[in-house]
Amino acid sequence: MKPIVQISLDLIHIDEALETAAMALRAGVDWLEAGTPLILAEGLHGVKKLREHFPGVPIVADLKTMDGGYLEAEMMAKAGATHVVVMARAHEETIKVVVRAGKDFGVKVMGDNLGCPDMVEAAKWLEDLGCDYIVHHIGYDERRGIAAQGKKMPSPLDQLRQVVDAVKIPVQAVGGLSLEQAIRCPEYGAPLVVLGAPLTIDADAFKTADGDLESSLRLICEKIHAYGEI
Repeated sequence: MKPIVQISLDLIHIDEALETAAMALRAGVDWLEAGTPLILAEGLHGVKKLREHFPGVPIVADLKTMDGGYLEAEMMAKAGATHVVVMARAHEETIKVVVRAGKDFGVKVMGDNLGCPDMVEAAKWLEDLGCDYIVHHIGYDERRGIAAQGKKMPSPLDQLRQVVDAVKIPVQAVGGLSLEQAIRCPEYGAPLVVLGAPLTIDADAFKTADGDLESSLRLICEKIHAYGEI
């Protein structure tokens, strides 16, 4: 598949999310993500607003589903989401029912391996259970906590190639990527590039980052889209 750029709208005000989304689409971003903070703050209404303002644009609802999987996926699909996220650390039955809901309501399922002891095996398990995509994810708290101890901050790039090699479905790397790292994701065989903190969202608060964000996004999108089929 051709590389895809997704922006994570980890914001808590829908007006700011809509403004940031419009700017990102002007810059060449392909997919919008209703980030977990936005879903917590605005719920289904936030997803509905994104769908109303941006018809035809794929919208990922980052639910991080751990239980009640069928109902959560159904609710987000009816609100306008095209993709939902379920966690690998959820019960097997939860992942299965999210996959079933995906088929029933026409949404794709992204399986997230955040916090798994063996992230490669978790990715394989998610694929076996029917997920359409893998989110290889080093969490916000994990990164910041380890850095606060004076240790090297972990990166999703550390095991990205092993995850890509272990599955046949597309992989997305998430978690504190720098501009240079984000641009390199397709080199690892990961065609889905998600942009969040610190590139687009302030690393210390759920708000849009300062600076000429649109120009930075345009540069990133141009470089990522320049890759061929992956």
